[in-house]
Amino acid sequence: MEPRLASSIIVAALLRRAEADGGFGTVLAKGDATAGTVAVVLTERGANPRLFERLLLPDGRYAWQESSRGIADEQGLGALLDRRRRFDPDLWIVELDIASSERFAAEMNSIG
Repeated sequence: MEPRLASSIIVAALLRRAEADGGFGTVLAKGDATAGTVAVVLTERGANPRLFERLLLPDGRYAWQESSRGIADEQGLGALLDRRRRFDPDLWIVELDIASSERFAAEMNSIG
């Protein structure tokens, strides 16, 4: 099993990477600094939000997976995030607004 990066470091790296690409980000909910789960809402110019969560794979590695498939609007996404946060109070929720969210999502696995 690979060493695990602290959640706060992953969040900081995501924010810096978005800013380096000309976007911006904000932390909507802070979780446990060391072991909290991280969820990322990616938007493109404030539209088309997509939720990605960092999941532990059976082989011990981590990967980002889209969790918002089938959610039609921002209200549905908000309800999903509220449910996740009630279930896991250590959950980090980060929103990133980036010009090329599809490319950014594909590159997130290099961050952590």
